[in-house]
Amino acid sequence: MHLVSFIRDVAGADTVTIEDGDLLTGGAIQENRALTVTIQGGEFDGSHYLVLRTAAKAAIAESRPLEQQFALLKAAEAAGVTIPKPLWHCSDASVTGKPFYLMARIPGTALGNQITRIGAQPALAETLAKELTRIHSIRPPLPDLDFLGAIRLTPAMDAIATYRAYLDEMPEPHPVLEWTLRWLETNAPPIGETVLCHRDFRTGNYMVDDGVLTGVLDWEFAGWGDPHEDIAWFCARCWRFAGARLEAGGIAARDIFYRAYEQACGRVIDPKLVHYWETMAHVRWAVIAIQQAMRHRSGDEPSLELALIGRRLAEIEYECLNLTGALT
Repeated sequence: MHLVSFIRDVAGADTVTIEDGDLLTGGAIQENRALTVTIQGGEFDGSHYLVLRTAAKAAIAESRPLEQQFALLKAAEAAGVTIPKPLWHCSDASVTGKPFYLMARIPGTALGNQITRIGAQPALAETLAKELTRIHSIRPPLPDLDFLGAIRLTPAMDAIATYRAYLDEMPEPHPVLEWTLRWLETNAPPIGETVLCHRDFRTGNYMVDDGVLTGVLDWEFAGWGDPHEDIAWFCARCWRFAGARLEAGGIAARDIFYRAYEQACGRVIDPKLVHYWETMAHVRWAVIAIQQAMRHRSGDEPSLELALIGRRLAEIEYECLNLTGALT
């Protein structure tokens, strides 16, 4: 079976034609291709601008398989989150050479430097805060998301154990990250409210068209956790790009984002918990940077982009020391 036949069957169409297939930029973990699909007959009759999403040649440990990503997209769609509409998933590698799913292609840009160069965008920050409350409205148990598993200890202690195990697999020691993990362990909060965390909700992972949000992207890290984790990830210094002084994603002051979030869901944000999870965010990003660099260093996926991500480690470690008070 080929992709044309697959779409014809799942769409109940008479005929299908596919144009383009250009590789889209910006996905370091997944591979995305733009398709223009013309369908004749059936429910989807007409022309459609789609994205074909497949896994990259080498993956990192935290990234969820495509069928789980697709299920997360469906859950987000049901909760009213603004996302590219998920259409069809296929686990049969014979269709395109590897498993994939198809989703609608949305307009706009996700480039963090481009978005943050505009300066303060309080309305966009408020919209994103409201989107995050919709994500956090998804709570366990949820049969369609059983693959997420249960929290073993607490969200914080589970994360610490995960990142420590990843570091143990690395060929070189990373004492700053070990120090930060120990600080996180010593200051770990008890388990609180459990919600679906996107875990990569940040500037660079949403699409904006002329200042308007068109979709939240990249759900491969999502899982059950503390809502402060997502708030902290959005505000972490490492994701502010050209807007370093605008602490909410490089697009607004932190209080604007906090206030919109609290008004939308009634949950009160604890700044101490945000600080804690911001520290965790930098450990997590450091571990991901090391893993991305290892994809290049191993020879499995030679890539200048992956190599350059690994070069970010020093600045991330500096921020870890700053957040834990080690530099004061």
